[in-house]
Amino acid sequence: MSRLAIIAGQGGLPAALIAALTERPLVCALDGFAPEGVKIDQIFRVERLALFLRHLEDAGITQVIFAGAVQRPRLDPSLFDPQTAQMVPRLLAAMQSGDDATLREVIAIFEDAGFEVVGVESIAPALLPAAAVLAGTLTTQHEADATRAEAITTALGAVDVGQGCVVASGLCLAVEALPGTDAMLKSIAQMPENLRPKGGLFYKGAKPNQDRRIDLPTMGMDTLRLVAEAGLDGIAFQAGSVICLDLPEMTTYAEAHGLLLWAR
Repeated sequence: MSRLAIIAGQGGLPAALIAALTERPLVCALDGFAPEGVKIDQIFRVERLALFLRHLEDAGITQVIFAGAVQRPRLDPSLFDPQTAQMVPRLLAAMQSGDDATLREVIAIFEDAGFEVVGVESIAPALLPAAAVLAGTLTTQHEADATRAEAITTALGAVDVGQGCVVASGLCLAVEALPGTDAMLKSIAQMPENLRPKGGLFYKGAKPNQDRRIDLPTMGMDTLRLVAEAGLDGIAFQAGSVICLDLPEMTTYAEAHGLLLWAR
């Protein structure tokens, strides 16, 4: 019989996953990156990763899912156990190649330990909206801006930079990089009006060829509020590839504020 563990990070995704499951999983969190509104069963450190994997095995875990945001933790060499120390070279090599390579190596380590790594779409597909205009009115300008934004995001993703950008009247106003989506949208809100066209869309999509079991783009009410504060017309996102938290609330808010919410 399968038993699931959530390797939880910050944000609301771990809680949303738990709500979608019929049986509560074991909830584990990297030290310093606790999720919101979730009781944590086990906290672990990267320096003790081998011991943590053994704990999961002893607990009868057969499947794991990664959910939530984490940043690269500071490692304390004095805390490494001998088994984890043997994993360090492969992790460090992956880190030099970017986030995608690092996440793929993390998956490989868990798989090598005998665990099946599953993705959000396999256990909570409703969190990934299918193609539809969920709120607002779609215009030909929105369609053109979304096409332009998709091309930009695809190019960024190919070099492992980001998963989103903002386009207005064909002009790219900002791209998502290490500071993240919130920082990008706040920068748009502070941009002088004479430097930007009116309206525009925030676009979000998965990176080309990324492993869909980890790090799919995620957005929720905070994202939508920042889009409104930035004076944008709304959000276009890649249907079936972007996790939407609190989708009913997002739809209601978008309708009330005249925002486009489009699973493209």
